[in-house]
Amino acid sequence: MLKFYRLFIAAVTLLLQTSSAISANVPHWQDSQYIERSFYDIALQNEYDNKQTRVRKWVKPLRIYVDHQVGENELHLKLLKMHLSQLHKITALPMQFVKNKSQANVIVFITRSSQVNSIISSEISPESIKPLRNAVCLANFKKNNNNEITRALVIIPVDRARMHGKLISCFVEELTQILGLPNDSKMIHPTIFSDRNIYKLLTGLDYILLKLLYSAEIKAGMTKAELKPKIQQILNQWQQDGTIKNAQKEVVKGELYELLGYR
Repeated sequence: MLKFYRLFIAAVTLLLQTSSAISANVPHWQDSQYIERSFYDIALQNEYDNKQTRVRKWVKPLRIYVDHQVGENELHLKLLKMHLSQLHKITALPMQFVKNKSQANVIVFITRSSQVNSIISSEISPESIKPLRNAVCLANFKKNNNNEITRALVIIPVDRARMHGKLISCFVEELTQILGLPNDSKMIHPTIFSDRNIYKLLTGLDYILLKLLYSAEIKAGMTKAELKPKIQQILNQWQQDGTIKNAQKEVVKGELYELLGYR
């Protein structure tokens, strides 16, 4: 009996050591449970309150109008198009630019800091000026009763963004958040959705979170309880087919990565 017990302990110890060795070679964010927790934190929470909500996502094409109030139109439009192109490839959401504001359901203000309060007041509400006025850049979206996102607003004060070294970060983070990942987490990394953000471009984890949100199985209005079996099933499949393992390789194919010399 004692011999059997010793053999059993040795086998368990070896298994744990092997598992630890394997885990040591896998980034923490590729763990399915970590991804699942990250999704709940970023998709079901809000940056400016602590209420947990339901899944919010677009179900109709994005029609984007750019209100350009500063110079360097060509540069800013290039950054915008590059990032939107990557978002489209990840989510398969149809996106197009429109020439008239009245046709748009997404309005992007590329402006200066002196105009931010005025834009917030007219496009969101005067009451929103105080909590939002000091943000380097900001975004806001509206949803219907089915939790389908129907309109969105992005405000990028170029002078303020440049002063903080976050011009490209502003394009990336705000345009991504309006797709239905609105929270900035204190705990999750590596991600652009972080209060301690050091990432200018989408990460492999961000790629998975976006892809997860826009999976056909994930519906607008789902609660956490409804999400759980769906997410676990999807992540299990992605672990098997290499989607999670290859996420970082896929995300660096974005045009902004090449522009900034990362590939």
